[in-house]
Amino acid sequence: MLRIHSLTFILLLCCGNQMVATAQPPASKQTEAKAKKTDVQPTEREAKFAKYMTGAKFVGRFTVMNNADGKMPEEEYTISKCEKLPGLDRFRFTARIRYGDTDTEVPMDLEVKWAGETPVITLENLWIPGLGTFSSRVVIHHGRYAGTWDHGDKGGHLFGKIIPAEKPSEE
Repeated sequence: MLRIHSLTFILLLCCGNQMVATAQPPASKQTEAKAKKTDVQPTEREAKFAKYMTGAKFVGRFTVMNNADGKMPEEEYTISKCEKLPGLDRFRFTARIRYGDTDTEVPMDLEVKWAGETPVITLENLWIPGLGTFSSRVVIHHGRYAGTWDHGDKGGHLFGKIIPAEKPSEE
């Protein structure tokens, strides 16, 4: 059984991502203006999100649907750096991923959508070399994360707490 879940899928995105193409309506002038604005400077909420994610540690559990044993393995990820990329809804996460025998740091470009002021890390039918194709949604809210993941006919939930980076002591 593959020992990987949705947050791992999200954090491994940059490794050769090939997204399924979908038809997009023509961009409106308002959308173009917003894209130009984000090309120059992140919005206040984007800057705040990147700062919050930098140095944060995700600690929690994940499920595998239809798994008879009902186990919820532990997971842990540290985001060493998060920065807003030019254009709409894209952030580069550099994350240390540890699960099973895997312990690696990977830079990844991820899509972040917004539900009001709540960030949702999103991927759709994304191919990750050596692992396969994944979809996932992870909501970040009040120091916690929760979401769903899919990998072929497998899928499940993930959830846990976010431990912010320690602030440097002021002497």
